This record gives sequence, C-alpha cells and structure tokens, in this order.
Amino acid sequence: MSGRQKHVVVIGGGPGGYESALVAAQLGAKITIIEKDGLGGAAVLTDCVPSKALIATSDFLSRFASAGRLGVGFEGTLDDQHAEAHLTKVNERILNLAKAQSHDIRTQLQSVGVRLVSGKGRVVGPGRVAADLADGTTEEYAADVILLAVGCTPRVMSSAMPDGQRILTWQQIYHLPELPEHLIVVGSGVTGAELAHAYLGLGCEVTLVSSRDRVLPGEDADAATVIEDVFRRRGMKVLNRSRAESAVRDGDEVVVTLQDGRQVRGSHVLLAVGAVPNTASLGLENVDVEITESGHIPVDRVSRTTAQGVYAAGDCTGVLPLASVAAMQGRIAMAHSLGDAVAPLNLRGVCANIFTDPEIATVGYSQADVEEGRIEARVVTLPLSTNPRAKMRNITDGFVKLFARPGSNTIIGGVVVAPQASELIYPIGLAVQNRLTVDQVASTFSVYPSMTGSIAEAARRLHSLDF
Repeated sequence: MSGRQKHVVVIGGGPGGYESALVAAQLGAKITIIEKDGLGGAAVLTDCVPSKALIATSDFLSRFASAGRLGVGFEGTLDDQHAEAHLTKVNERILNLAKAQSHDIRTQLQSVGVRLVSGKGRVVGPGRVAADLADGTTEEYAADVILLAVGCTPRVMSSAMPDGQRILTWQQIYHLPELPEHLIVVGSGVTGAELAHAYLGLGCEVTLVSSRDRVLPGEDADAATVIEDVFRRRGMKVLNRSRAESAVRDGDEVVVTLQDGRQVRGSHVLLAVGAVPNTASLGLENVDVEITESGHIPVDRVSRTTAQGVYAAGDCTGVLPLASVAAMQGRIAMAHSLGDAVAPLNLRGVCANIFTDPEIATVGYSQADVEEGRIEARVVTLPLSTNPRAKMRNITDGFVKLFARPGSNTIIGGVVVAPQASELIYPIGLAVQNRLTVDQVASTFSVYPSMTGSIAEAARRLHSLDF
C-alpha cells in the first residue's frame, strides 16, 4: 500500500473485528477498534468459547459413565463412588478462560499498534464514526474504511422474558450457582442441541422442546437422527413438533406452555430461539447502508455493504453464524479495501461443527443439495462401527459420508459424525477446497488404526462405484 496511511475504524471487537485489525496492521493501515463489552466479543465472552468449554467439561465427566464398558472401574471402600460436577467451580473456570482469551487478543492487538476504544460505536456520516464512551463523552474519528462487526444478541420471546435466574438466555447460564434439577431447553437448533447435551452430561434432567420434526432441522438428516437417538438413549426427553408459546415462573419452578396447550414443568428454562443482529442505533441510515427486514446487513463476497467504504463482517451480515466465517469476512474486507490480493468468500469451503456427542462436522455440498437437485453427486456413507480404532474406543455411533461429482470424481462435500469430528473434517475440507479427486484421497496413506482411515475407505468405495 502506497501514499497516505489509511485509517480503518472497526465497530465491534469480535472475530470479524479483531482479525480484520490484524490484517489491516500488516498492510500498513492505522486502526481503531471500538468495542463496548470486551475484546473477543460474544464469541469469546458469552458464546463460543464458554459453551465449548462447558461441553468439554460435560464430555470429560461422561467418560466416567462409560468406563465400565472398557473394563475400568472405581476402586475403594465407599459404596457410592462417582464423579460429580460442581457448577460454581465449572463456571468460574469457564469465565476465567474467556477473560484470559480476551486478554490475549488485547495484547496481540496492542502489540501491532491498534488503538482500542471502550465505548459504543456508531456511524454519523460518510467517513465519520463516533464512540459514546462510558464517562458520557463522545469522540469522533475520520475513517477511510469502516468495518461493522457488531454481532448478534439472543432473541427473546415477549411471553418468555429472561430474568437471569430461572428463565435464561445462553449468555446468562454461566452465573448459575448450582446445577439445574430439570432444565427445559426451548429450541433444537445448534445452540439448543449443544447446551442440552452439555447439561445432560453434567447430570441434569433435560427436556428439549423442538418445533420441528427432528432436532437440528438445518443439518444432515442422517446425522441429526444419530444425535436424537443418542439424546433419547441417554435419558433426554425430546418433544418434537412442540412449539413453545410461553415460559413463566411459578415459585421455584418454571412452566413452559406449548401451543397445543400442554405444559412442561422444570426448575429452569434455557431459551435458544435464534439471534437478533445488533444493528439498531448504529447510524446506518446516515450512510445509506441497506439492511434486511430482520436487521441484517447484506454484503457481497468481499464484505462490501451498499455504502462506499463501509464493510461488514460476522453474524450481523446473516451469512453464516460462525466465528471462522466472521474472521474470514473481516480479513477479506481489509485485503479488498487496502488494495491487497483478495479471494472472494467461498462458502463451499467452510467447515462447520456442532459440538454434541458425537459431534457433527460438515463441509461443502450437502445431502439436501443432492436431493433437491442443486448438485449432482455420488454419495457413500460408511458407519464408524466398522472402524477398528472406533471399536477400541467403544465408539458405536457415527459415520463418514462423502459426496463426489460424477465424471471428474472431485470431492465436493462431506459429513462426519464422530467424537472430535471437528478434527476429522479437516482433510475433507482440504479435498473440497483444493478440488481433490476421490483417487487422490484414497491413495493418501492413513494411520492404521485411526478414525481417518474411514475417510480413505469412503473415498475408495466412491472409486469402486465407477466399475
């Protein structure tokens, strides 16, 4: 980048914001980040990092329940030896982990010269951004480039208003003083399914209220079926086709009323019914940034909004609610705005994961794409029950599914349902991103025995379909 140093102002310090700042600094720009809650945003402070830490704790505890099947047991004189979650300590660790991650991000940004402003940012005109500070004053900045990375907040229902004690959003659960006796989770999308799984593993009675025919309605149907079967087998009560009408407190209980009149009683209710973009009061009308009816900011594949010099990244764009996508959108925005080489966002290369047990990881085209005629593909599904490493680890649920384009035999998608599927999806992601053929994947050595051996075997089976 040559000539006058450009000034980039970023509103929001989540993955889209702080990752963009690191790229902008590398490209020689002056950067200011305005953030009101803390660096890392919801992803680090109240959403992704805390929830996955909670799930990791639950998964660790669950190992004790299955130890007997591996020939391992508790020894000693006590009749009732068992592992137990102490929620106050669990939550303390989770929040300290989030704070540490936020501090690391702050240190990294400061090391490359990013100016950090604690306040609420808003756009006041073309090339002008204001920050309303905690002391009641306002600062204004001239900006050559503006990046909006303001994220989302949990959607609430007027008939189920959170109180932070027994009616909770996913941002409020880390302050619970004790484990809920009976947690009702309203919403069976990714957040609802993950947290229902976590609290079930921690020892709660859990009821999952799903308005659809099955849990995880937006995911691979075969994968969702595995997860729902596992949930039920482990004791979770799953109410399909059951839309929640309201949730109210009744003394030390909560009552969730369904649209058909049924009532579910529990000790706590967790609302996981979607998210709302934080675009209100952002001043978008001052620069003619278009927003959708839902409040999201439409962007193109290089993160541009409808206003010149204004970019957006992350959940507020409504593209894909993933921290990895937010970060990539932010990096692409800076490369484009500051004149660096840039490759437009390729959603087909995005690896996504749902942190249930087993996990569900996906990349590229899906089964729905094939069945609805958006792409032609050959499909092979290989159950993990045949994998020798899975047998050693007592893994009975899960599979590997690969999609290949006829003719070229390039791999165009995949699904992995397995413990740590988030790690196993990466080689399939490499294949999709780099247009590898089934033969190239099949002829690549895998460790024996290993879970990745099932990926190579699925590729070999796709090759054999040609003959």
